[in-house]
Amino acid sequence: MDQHIAESIGRPDLIRLDDRLVCLRFETMKVVSALAAVRHLLDTGAVRRGDTLLDSSSGIYAYALALACHRHGMRCHIVGSTTVDHTLRTQLTVLGATLEQMEPCSDLKLDQKRRVERIHEILAEHPEYHWMRQYHDDIHYLGYRAIADRIREATGADGLTVVGGVGSGASTGALARYLRSGSPVGSADVELVGVQPYGSVTFGAEHVADPEIIIAGIGSSIPFGNVSHELYDTLHWISFDAALAGSVDLLRRHAVFAGLSTGAGYLAARHERERSPERTVLFIAADTGHRYVDTVYARHREAAPIAQLAPRDVPDQSRLALPWSRMRWNRRPGAL
Repeated sequence: MDQHIAESIGRPDLIRLDDRLVCLRFETMKVVSALAAVRHLLDTGAVRRGDTLLDSSSGIYAYALALACHRHGMRCHIVGSTTVDHTLRTQLTVLGATLEQMEPCSDLKLDQKRRVERIHEILAEHPEYHWMRQYHDDIHYLGYRAIADRIREATGADGLTVVGGVGSGASTGALARYLRSGSPVGSADVELVGVQPYGSVTFGAEHVADPEIIIAGIGSSIPFGNVSHELYDTLHWISFDAALAGSVDLLRRHAVFAGLSTGAGYLAARHERERSPERTVLFIAADTGHRYVDTVYARHREAAPIAQLAPRDVPDQSRLALPWSRMRWNRRPGAL
């Protein structure tokens, strides 16, 4: 029996959609990394119960950290993006977290820069606060070890391709690292496919803009220290419109109601499955679709049939083009 709701929220479902396509479905994925990170900090004496944990967030990590703090008797202070909505603000308040929300800004890079600047101001005023650094501290990898063990037990790590949004680098990077370290045939048999939005700097796509939006959570306008580029075999850049089509098809075909990044991952996973018929492909569904009812699911009649969508294979980032591009990365270090 769970001792706290955060433990239940962080436990994913493994759903076999067909013989070679598996969905790793979370209610809120970042609860896994936040819980394990806070527990590690307490166990090592880096923080104590009652201390204040601080971080910047565009939404989901704020909720995850607030839950972890609630679980372990910590205080939580969030510098939030303009994208933090009314529902989340209310949840954070009732959970006891404090939220400073940035003023509206159309420039994502400026929004992230202002949040980091505010973090440094707060630390100067309160040096006793602990900055979680979700984008740069690899303690956020720790929570995915148990999930990798579960994946290995359910699917076997041999001939497995893992597909997911890159984001901070923690989820896909950790799963690949733990699965490869536990594979009896070595790392070559666990491939990692990262999904990115256009405009993200993480793998050098900042020069291509999506006319709709940057898909939240899977890209970045600033470099993230937790991204280990050398873990990735292949990359897919997917536009908002293509991800919308993927999300709608996933719900219509498989009844999985998930976020926009999951729709992008689903498209990439289906494509990789067709390219490698001998492999099992697992894709990550990081959250539910509730935040996307108005922006994605209400537009389901606009969704293109996914049979009409296919990536353009490109040799390098200079050839990237909307709505969908694919490139072999071959575990190279660095973004260029």
